[in-house]
Amino acid sequence: MGAAERAAQADRERRNVVIEHPNRGKASSKTTKAIIILLLLVSVGLMLIVCIGGWTALEGAKPILIAYMAIYLILAFYCARWNRGVLPLAAAFGIILLIFAAIAGPEWFARDKTGFSNPPLDEGILGLITLLLIPVQLLLIAFAMRGFQQEWNVEVERPRTEAGYSPPPGEPQTA
Repeated sequence: MGAAERAAQADRERRNVVIEHPNRGKASSKTTKAIIILLLLVSVGLMLIVCIGGWTALEGAKPILIAYMAIYLILAFYCARWNRGVLPLAAAFGIILLIFAAIAGPEWFARDKTGFSNPPLDEGILGLITLLLIPVQLLLIAFAMRGFQQEWNVEVERPRTEAGYSPPPGEPQTA
């Protein structure tokens, strides 16, 4: 059997196989995915409020905050496409943002004195929103690790006839 014949045989066999992801159909996996996406988007919303409300007071943090929002939006997009590899990244970025929020939250309250420039949004509100990021990030870390344990990447190959699929038009039926 020549190389071309082997390739044609492999192609025929490949077309008669369906790749399924059994763990993605579970209700727990779908719920976890939805919660992770929601937590990422809530984080972006809170960061956006802090960014807009504290724009004049955010000296060197503007690029970091904008980058974090972009990264979280990208992570939410890939999580929506069942990409399991972004879950540890979401947890890692959540840990870093949690640390930033724990340090920056009290600092917003410390700015609520005379001599500091006033941002468009009150410092107390910005401090509260920054501190709200902490529980959101804790939940994001927990759910991202739970999603990672659910093994969204597991693939099972099944013949088309066994999986309930019919062969493509023009293909002979297999016995």
